[in-house]
Amino acid sequence: MTEKLDLDHLRQWIGRTSEATDIVTAHLVMGLRATLFQEIGEPKPGDAAPFTVHWCLGQPVFPMSQLGPDGHPTRGGFLPPVPLPRRMWAGGELQFFDSLRVGDEVKRSSRIADVSLKSGSTGQLCFVSVEHLVTTPRGTAIRERQDIVYREMGGAQGAAPAKAASPPTAQHRETHVSDPVLLFRYSALTFNGHRIHYDRDYVTRVEGYPGLIFHGPLQAAFIIELAAKLHGGTPPTKFVYRGVQPLFEGGEFSVNANDNGASMELWTANAEGQPTMKGTATW
Repeated sequence: MTEKLDLDHLRQWIGRTSEATDIVTAHLVMGLRATLFQEIGEPKPGDAAPFTVHWCLGQPVFPMSQLGPDGHPTRGGFLPPVPLPRRMWAGGELQFFDSLRVGDEVKRSSRIADVSLKSGSTGQLCFVSVEHLVTTPRGTAIRERQDIVYREMGGAQGAAPAKAASPPTAQHRETHVSDPVLLFRYSALTFNGHRIHYDRDYVTRVEGYPGLIFHGPLQAAFIIELAAKLHGGTPPTKFVYRGVQPLFEGGEFSVNANDNGASMELWTANAEGQPTMKGTATW
C-alpha cells in the first residue's frame, strides 16, 4: 500500500540544487546519431552533437544497493521522496542558445522549481518540475524545465482511448520501428535503469502495461531533430512538449510536423496514428 502523500513535506525540496559535469565525446555522438537513425559519420572535435545530447551527460550513478524495485534510485536525495510507485517523464520546455559540440566540457546546474498534486483518472498525480541550466565555456547552451509525474500503480494506461479521435494529418512525416534494441540503446546512452524500458516481465507483470515503454525524452529527441531539419538545421528557440499517452515497443511509430509559419506543431504517434507526445516549436 502506498504511504500517505504529504505535500507540505515534499515542497520542502523546492529550491534544492545539484550540479554535474561531463564531456561530449565523439563516441557518445556516434551512439546517439545511430539511435536517432542519423548518419553516424566520424565526429571530430568541434562538430555539433544531436540537439538533445545533454540528456546523455552527467547522469547520476548509484550503487546497485541503492536502486529501488523499478530500477530507479531509491526515493530521496535531490528529488523529493514522492511515495507513489510509478515515475515517468511528463514533458517540459527547452530553450536552445548554442549547440553542444564534440570536446565540450558541459556543466548542468539543476534546481527543484515546484512540487504539485493533482487528481487524474488513475488517482493521485504528483508533479515535480526541475529547472536545468546547461553551459559550456562559451556560455549558456540550453535552458530546460523538466516535468516528472509520479502516479499510483493501479489502472495502467495500456492503449489509446476506446473512442479515439481520427489521427491528425501531417504535412511532414517520418516513420521508424520501436523495437527493444532501440529502447535498450537509449537506456544505455542515458544510463537509465528504469525497468519499464527493457524488462518486459517487470513492465507487464508488475506495472500492468502491455509492453516495453518508449522513453519520453527519446520521443522528444526525434521531434526536435525533425523540427530542426525542416528549419534549415536550426533547432527551435523554444520547444514546449508533453506526453499524452504511452508509446510501446513492437510497432511502427511516426514523427510528424505541421508548419504554421510562426510556429511548428509536432508530435509522435503510434502505429494507429494516435499522438503519444505533442510539442510546439518556435524560432
